[in-house]
Amino acid sequence: MPDKSIKLLTYNVHSCIGSDRKLDPGRIASVIAEAEADIVALQEVDVSRRRTGGVDQAHAIASPLKMQAHFHPALSIAEEQYGDAIITALPTGAVKAGPLPSIGEQRGALSVEVLVGDRKLLVVNTHLGLRGRERIRQMTTLLNAGWLHGSVGESLPAILCGDFNAIPASATYRLAARSLKDAQLAGSTAARATFPARYPLMRIDHIFVTDDLVVKRSAVMESRLTRVASDHLPLLAEIGFA
Repeated sequence: MPDKSIKLLTYNVHSCIGSDRKLDPGRIASVIAEAEADIVALQEVDVSRRRTGGVDQAHAIASPLKMQAHFHPALSIAEEQYGDAIITALPTGAVKAGPLPSIGEQRGALSVEVLVGDRKLLVVNTHLGLRGRERIRQMTTLLNAGWLHGSVGESLPAILCGDFNAIPASATYRLAARSLKDAQLAGSTAARATFPARYPLMRIDHIFVTDDLVVKRSAVMESRLTRVASDHLPLLAEIGFA
């Protein structure tokens, strides 16, 4: 039997507030359903925040999709939390989460070991900072501090994805590209921008994979729904084991 491939989506959901200023986690769930994604990395997720009605957005998105949500708050103020989530219906193992060196707004990363058939896949989701020097420190931490290894230090096929706030010409992107493959270049005819959603000009959302993974195809999802649901477009990649 050939190795199963999975569809992974990375999506900055802008606290589920669309470009029409409507707050609607259901729209985000619809985008994910349309993509038929198996594993979803979300950034800018609100949990119990007054500004978005106190909803647990990670759960509100995962629940209609019959998926489990793993959430990591990069930022916590009393009960209010804001951060990154990984949602999937596949069985999951070890989860790791923690802060990244930050100047200004605190940033973090979340990793989940996902079982694909009888293979383990490590998915690391992050949202990097707004300053160049800060992003380089954060990316260096992700590449060197054991984030891309399994829970027992084993070398697993790994995906590093998220909103890097970094275009391909940046030092942060080049740092990642030295040891990992950019899914958009490996699996598509032409790499496409993801931000801003209505008139995408910048390619700042990325999916990177280790050499033991194959990118079968990748696409930036552009539709009437995705142009309004968030200020970023979602990036999808179909990935198999080499």
